[in-house]
Amino acid sequence: MRKHPKGSALLLAGLALALFTIGTMSRAEGPTMARPTYLYRTTFVRAAPGKLLDLIALYKGRMAVIEAAGDPAPLWWRHTQGDQWDLMLITPMGSYVEYHAKGRVARRDKAAAASGLSWGDFAGKLDQCSSWKEDLFVFGPSLDIVKKAFEGTGYYHIEIFVSLPGKQEELYKEREMENVYAVESGRPYNMIFVRDQGASWDLFTLGCYRDLQHWAGSSGQTKEQREAAARKAGFKSADDIGPYMRTLIDWHRDTMGVAIK
Repeated sequence: MRKHPKGSALLLAGLALALFTIGTMSRAEGPTMARPTYLYRTTFVRAAPGKLLDLIALYKGRMAVIEAAGDPAPLWWRHTQGDQWDLMLITPMGSYVEYHAKGRVARRDKAAAASGLSWGDFAGKLDQCSSWKEDLFVFGPSLDIVKKAFEGTGYYHIEIFVSLPGKQEELYKEREMENVYAVESGRPYNMIFVRDQGASWDLFTLGCYRDLQHWAGSSGQTKEQREAAARKAGFKSADDIGPYMRTLIDWHRDTMGVAIK
């Protein structure tokens, strides 16, 4: 086989990169966030019949144990309508190595022992209060960004997606495009979390709002302004956003909920 000179190989690589960049710019323009790298465990729980308040109380009591161990407490909220689960908890991990380091595990066990409820006993009580649980390990924005998004908010909207085969990357990009459109339209940015392992979901977006009115409120922009925002985000038009997203997904779920006081 004839070998190409090194200079020719570099030229071909540069040309390929340029063509890829041109192709991707046709669908998305404007700023995008860096690919998420901070690890979280996302837990969805459905309460056993008549046990929702007991389930919430159990988790509330565990928050103090988690913080006593030196771990950041999970961020959580309660479902009001949408999917079939009752609680969503986002547990900051950072990375698998960091979270499961011997020192951190020892501190968790020590804090649990001091509380009088070991992790095994907590799991047993959780089984009594819940009828369904699901964990999804995801990479998301930095912990500072997530904590700031939860500050002063009381209403939440999550969209969870299963992409069509081979469409995971394009779906992630579409979610970024929708964020550009949202910000340009005066709406809050939705955090994007991408599956690493666990449940079947490929990614989810989470929006944090002051209240229901904040979520439902109109930005007051004209049709022309919305169209300009859509084009800046890389969409053909504002009406193209929903149909384009549906060319990338097998199915998805919407759930809305409120803060737990």
